[in-house]
Amino acid sequence: MIAAQTGTLLIAEPFLKDIHFMRTVVLICRHDKELGTFGFTLNKQHTHSLHSFFPDIQSMDIPLFTGGPVQMDTLHYVHQYPEFFDDAEEIIEGVYWGGNFDTLKTLMNAGKIDPGKIKFFLGYSGWESGQLEAEISENTWLIAPASAPLIFETSPQETWKASLQQMGGKYQLLANYPIDPHLN
Repeated sequence: MIAAQTGTLLIAEPFLKDIHFMRTVVLICRHDKELGTFGFTLNKQHTHSLHSFFPDIQSMDIPLFTGGPVQMDTLHYVHQYPEFFDDAEEIIEGVYWGGNFDTLKTLMNAGKIDPGKIKFFLGYSGWESGQLEAEISENTWLIAPASAPLIFETSPQETWKASLQQMGGKYQLLANYPIDPHLN
């Protein structure tokens, strides 16, 4: 298995019962041994859309995701638009995090942003230095490489399963485990 690093996915093990991370996939946007780890949960769609929070954005009904349980009053986004944002950070080839929000609003209102190439998050998932490594050693998380199609094209309902299936082998079996095997 690969190590946790920027541009990898944390895939929750099938029986994790934590309300924030049960059957989730977290995209790691920053991983530093001293500062800790920062990322966004890809498959927890929020009950509201982006327009609910930003009515001045004249856009289609873009979904909003719960990025994690930390600072739920902050908005973040990953996208495929490096040409518009000099200040965005590359996570993996072709996928970027952040950028000037005023620029983004202008581009969205001008119809220059394809909603299939951007994903918005309220809050984030974070781990202090050493915390994630401890959870990985306890088999709480599996690690896999991230890909643009998984981030932007896979439905939230299928992200966890698709992430395990792309790992192949025994992980494909885990993708079909019931949430509670006692009820199977």
